Amino acid sequence: MGTEYLPALEGVSWSEELNQNNHLSKELQRAFKREKIDLKIIKKESDEQTKYELFQRLNTFGSSLSDQEVRNCLLIMIDKSFYEWVKSLANHNSFLEVLTITDRQFDEQYHLELLLRYLILKDVNPQDVKNIPDLSDYITREIKSIAADPSFDRATAEQEFRKTFDILYQALGDNAFRKFQGQKYTGGFSLSIYEVIALGLGKYVSNYEISCNQDLEKIKNISENLHSNPRYTSKSGTGYKASNRLPFILPLAWELFEK
Repeated sequence: MGTEYLPALEGVSWSEELNQNNHLSKELQRAFKREKIDLKIIKKESDEQTKYELFQRLNTFGSSLSDQEVRNCLLIMIDKSFYEWVKSLANHNSFLEVLTITDRQFDEQYHLELLLRYLILKDVNPQDVKNIPDLSDYITREIKSIAADPSFDRATAEQEFRKTFDILYQALGDNAFRKFQGQKYTGGFSLSIYEVIALGLGKYVSNYEISCNQDLEKIKNISENLHSNPRYTSKSGTGYKASNRLPFILPLAWELFEK
């Protein structure tokens, strides 16, 4: 039988005894005999964590996936409907409009990672992310827990998410996560600004309204004055790991947006 990449194998037999006119050469037979085939058997009922760990190991060969691309596969294994829900949120127009990430980041599903950061971190206890070895592993662990939790209220989470980014788009447009300096916005997407603006508003979004000019002005004021706030600038520069940054950034974000 031919294959997708080696169609010439169609009708080829192993040896001359089986097919005198169309068979593998002695050199190819020896090459096949010297090779080893590594088999990994995962049963349908196997634990999802086992499936994920195997997937991660196999991902070390060829072109490695981004952390979020691997998480996408994990979420599909845990609950495909949850993955589809996350994907639909990530395609919300206001969310996409306020993100100024690169095409490469978008292709690597970074916008989905930012969505997961929103879901996980806006209500987190800052001490839970203090001194964690790796934020990526933490996000993976927490989103697994959320995806497997039947009591997680998707409807409320979706309503809050959409409202948060609708308000941000109305107030700041595509400047939402860019640096305001010298009376204008400059640069590209900033993760530390996202952690303040998106997570701060997300925590208290029930107290804000898109039709309230006072609310929109408050958000603009926070955005324009963020880089003159010493509590922010002392932890937002390069060289600060998330485990050192978030325990300081998150309380600041909540204080700024609390009403």
